[in-house]
Amino acid sequence: MLVTDAWAPQVNGVVRTLERLVEELRALGCQVEVVSPADGYRTIPLVTYSEIRLALGARDDIEARFMRFAPDAVHLAVEGPLGWEARAVCRKHGFPFSTCYHTQWPEYVTARFPFVPLAAGYGVVRAFHSRSGRVMVSLDSMRERLEARGFRNLAHWRRAVDTELFHPKWRGLADGPFAGLPRPVFVNVGRVAVEKNLEAFLSLDLPGSKAIVGDGPDREMLQARHPDVRFTGYRTGADLARCYADADVFVVPSLTETWGGVMVEALAAGTPVAGFDAPGPRDLDPSVAAVGDDLRAACLKALTLDRAAARAYAEQFSWRACAEDFRRNLAPLPPPQRRRLFARLRLLRRRRWPKAA
Repeated sequence: MLVTDAWAPQVNGVVRTLERLVEELRALGCQVEVVSPADGYRTIPLVTYSEIRLALGARDDIEARFMRFAPDAVHLAVEGPLGWEARAVCRKHGFPFSTCYHTQWPEYVTARFPFVPLAAGYGVVRAFHSRSGRVMVSLDSMRERLEARGFRNLAHWRRAVDTELFHPKWRGLADGPFAGLPRPVFVNVGRVAVEKNLEAFLSLDLPGSKAIVGDGPDREMLQARHPDVRFTGYRTGADLARCYADADVFVVPSLTETWGGVMVEALAAGTPVAGFDAPGPRDLDPSVAAVGDDLRAACLKALTLDRAAARAYAEQFSWRACAEDFRRNLAPLPPPQRRRLFARLRLLRRRRWPKAA
């Protein structure tokens, strides 16, 4: 059972990862039930992220679905209301679960609300993950950071990229997304929001052109401040793949990445990465990414990196390997304990929902 507050129609890297993960797990023979805000729960918009809906009051339904589905393992993907409700159900019935650290929420919250101490945010998310059998993390540098913050049971989860969609074949087409722009073209793809630190990129004195692919609450402000930058809005599928491939350098000014799937999508298209010496860019091989405290210098160095090497590096991140890693990291009950647990749950279900029984 996969419980996630991040699901379609949201558009972000976590949603894309989970959707593809479910496909791959089913291809491996797993039965997967997804609990998400799209399941008819009452929802409210997340403050400053109105497109993200938070589901409320779902605990009884999650418990009933838990008993009907009788999962071998439970994964709580996001530290949102559904995740907390499912966590309470697991704790109530003594069922193990795994989690993943997808997003640096403490940094995001403090960036938007400076009066909220970073330590307070970490206290909340550390509590969420504290009973997890395995907390899946995709970057070595992120694992070190979380260990220093007191997180336990950390496990590596190899992530993936669609190397068929994101491919160098899209580069140099006559009607490319950046046709007519002076070269080189420096591009960022992602949510246009304060936590992405885009001003650090857009204010750089670089040759050629800059482009932002994506949307978000800060787009109007940044577009007004930087009229020379091309803002394309959201792009998906082949349109997005063309943006990656047609770029000369993919720039990551963010200091709060936990995986940075967009970076590997860019590499799959043959586009080298430039970024600060922070989780995400720091974890890439120096042959495909230029990092440092001077973002402008990193951007210029990235222009000299081999595009073929970037593509070759990305080819190691397959979705099948990602799903197999995930399945190994799950924390199921041993079969004898599981039989006893679900015997108790069936009895409880008959008592609480006699008609359903």
